[in-house]
Amino acid sequence: MGMISEFKEFAMRGNVMDMAVGIIIGGAFGKIVSSFVADVVMPPIGMLTGGVDFSEIKIPLGKASTDPATGAVTEAVTMNIGVFANTVIDFVIVAFAIFMMIKIMNSAKRKEEAAPAAPPGPSKEEVLLTEIRDAIRAK
Repeated sequence: MGMISEFKEFAMRGNVMDMAVGIIIGGAFGKIVSSFVADVVMPPIGMLTGGVDFSEIKIPLGKASTDPATGAVTEAVTMNIGVFANTVIDFVIVAFAIFMMIKIMNSAKRKEEAAPAAPPGPSKEEVLLTEIRDAIRAK
């Protein structure tokens, strides 16, 4: 079997395709939750903290400088603590949302599995024997 046919067989397996779809949907879902955190959750939190924008919280490590010869400005070196806080909050909300989505899906799956299966119908032999029995009784 050639490498191309092996790759085609690997790529066309159901679980690989399901995983690819899951990654794409997960990425899109992550963007939605990130927007929710940045645009809906963080502004009220900023208002509660006195109008502080978390993304502006920084710890300066070095000062900004200007090169006298060229006039080029070198920005200050900072640790962006606020951006990190936003990212942590974003992660926690994304993780919780995915957890809840999986919990709901598993609950629905359990309900589906818990439904009793219909008993199997009689086999061909049983049907034939029943017909023979009924024919003998009718005589």
